Amino acid sequence: MSTLKIAIQKSGRLNEDSIQILKDAGISIDNGIDQLKAEASNFPLEVLYLRNSDIPQYLIDGVVDIAIVGDNLLVEKGNSIEVIQKLGFSKCKVSVAVPKAFNYKSVQDLDGMRIATSYPKTVLDFFNSKGVNVDIHQISGSVEIAPNIGLADAIVDIVSSGSTLFKNNLKEVEVIFKSEAVLAVSPKVSPESQKIIDTLKFRIESVLRARKSKYILMNVPNDKIDAVGKILPVLRSLTVLPLAQEGWSSVHSVIDKDSFWDVIDQLKEAGAEGILICPIEKMVL
Repeated sequence: MSTLKIAIQKSGRLNEDSIQILKDAGISIDNGIDQLKAEASNFPLEVLYLRNSDIPQYLIDGVVDIAIVGDNLLVEKGNSIEVIQKLGFSKCKVSVAVPKAFNYKSVQDLDGMRIATSYPKTVLDFFNSKGVNVDIHQISGSVEIAPNIGLADAIVDIVSSGSTLFKNNLKEVEVIFKSEAVLAVSPKVSPESQKIIDTLKFRIESVLRARKSKYILMNVPNDKIDAVGKILPVLRSLTVLPLAQEGWSSVHSVIDKDSFWDVIDQLKEAGAEGILICPIEKMVL
């Protein structure tokens, strides 16, 4: 069997989250300090630790088969690259920011102005779509300082919490698009590698479903089970087990993590008692 090559960011939060999702998918990676390559001990996978901005080109050239990368980079450098799974972490925005003192009313206010960015294609496409002409200054780092040193009138950069903008006396005025980590595939991937990709994607999907869900157990009077069942978003049907106390059953199901407080309130009103909420490690459908 061939070995699948996957690229992930060399360092930083995206690196940590990428390694974690592979581990949660049951893949053990033997990597040491400052290694640029590492092999999995229990899956046909080799990890290449690369500079984030280089990853799209490695995919296009077929040097790696797949990658975990921010889709903001694919918009900028890899429009031909297929995304097969959104991963739900490393979320951010690609935004326009101006000095706080700038009296901003619309994107038209930036016509003819200098924009500092690490994403020239993204910026050009956005402002062209708005019919606004801008002078792009491409820089590779510390974009947020550009207005303070007179290099630019505004910036386009990644925004997560907004704290970096605040520290540099800037304010966000336009969101070009929202980004997150994705699993992307090279257009030159072989049929044999595609089979391994399908297996890996299946594992990752199971991990992502589990992260979004909680396992719920409760005691319910038998005459209330139908009412409880109408509240719970079940996978197929409720699991109902009789309790030692006559007339009661233990009801099991899966609920969405983001809405479980609302669901619990409804369950209590419907007669459920002794409700337990448990994390799910994997969820295979």
